[in-house]
Amino acid sequence: MAIPFFFEENLNDQNSFTLTEETSRHIIQVLRMHAGEQVRITNGKGQTLLAELVSENKKAVEGRRLSTSNIANPDSSIIIAISLIKNTTRFEWFLEKATEIGISQIIPMICARTEKQNYRYDRMKNILVSAMLQSRQAWLPVLQEPTKFEDVIAGNYQQKFIAHCIDQNKQAFNHKTLSQSADKIILIGPEGDFTNTEIESAIRNNFIPVSLSETILRTETAGVVACVLLNQQDEK
Repeated sequence: MAIPFFFEENLNDQNSFTLTEETSRHIIQVLRMHAGEQVRITNGKGQTLLAELVSENKKAVEGRRLSTSNIANPDSSIIIAISLIKNTTRFEWFLEKATEIGISQIIPMICARTEKQNYRYDRMKNILVSAMLQSRQAWLPVLQEPTKFEDVIAGNYQQKFIAHCIDQNKQAFNHKTLSQSADKIILIGPEGDFTNTEIESAIRNNFIPVSLSETILRTETAGVVACVLLNQQDEK
């Protein structure tokens, strides 16, 4: 059985520490663990430690560091800016899968055709944390607050792509399109796609139009496809 894995954002460098009440409650009341048992803890910034439980206080479990490992930050950032969608469940599904795949940063985007939704940042971040722990990773993707399309395309990135459905000159989005060491961002539009004005604005800002598939994909499906392609290239 795998050693239970937890997230503690503010890990210190001391050998002894106290876990947050939420983590403590899960360890004692849900998993029914006891002093002497071991857990793994990550801060979501590359550091993971193996620790032994010292106390069984359900509000403040104390632990003792046994060893520490550090995973270096990837040389390049993989960023996906994706339109919010009306069906919150589908957007949350995308966040989960993007985290499991290993994306560096997610920008929820507000486009001309984006439908309003109730965006709860804390809930969305918790989904990322759960997916990171489930896939036993040490890096938590950076989740931005919802950002207007115009502000996203004004950002400074090395490789910039926009995936849209309009029948015009587009490159196939694959390993031939991508540079391995460059910071990369791809824009995924809302249901109904980007407007012509948005596409033209992105191209003026040096975004390359690309095609993800020969079929029309839902926003969250297109997002996952883009994440997989970006991540595969980054691993080469």
